[in-house]
Amino acid sequence: MEILLYGFVTLAAVAGMEFVAWFAHKYLMHGILWSWHEDHHKPHHEKHGFFEKNDRFFLVFAIPSATCYILGSATPHFWLFFIGVGISIYGLIYFLIHDVYIHQRFKWFRQLDNRYSRAILRAHGAHHARQTKEAGESFGLLLVDGKYFRKRREG
Repeated sequence: MEILLYGFVTLAAVAGMEFVAWFAHKYLMHGILWSWHEDHHKPHHEKHGFFEKNDRFFLVFAIPSATCYILGSATPHFWLFFIGVGISIYGLIYFLIHDVYIHQRFKWFRQLDNRYSRAILRAHGAHHARQTKEAGESFGLLLVDGKYFRKRREG
């Protein structure tokens, strides 16, 4: 029975991270921490080197995960460990979809051709259409507005 509880806690943490990431992206990255995120919105030819200041956010999100691992292992609140696992799993999903798949920072595989994949690419493209922190859209990663699932009309 405990394994089901820990599995549920892990999955809930993964799902919850989509909302945490959306909030952090909209209100922190496009707010007070824009100076870290801004280079991510620059065209590729304006970037210097492989790493971006935006990559710091991987470390920022690793802190609560590591904290949960430590507290879950060192206290009777073992379920915290599985929240850390969920945060880590979401981080891996984010890395694979955002950095590997969308931005092709690592050439591990080609882009897929299915409805959901195209919607993610359209949503992220709409987000990156703006190079400023204001008036952005589509701040999430996995949950995509229905409008991005519709085919664009050729005009």
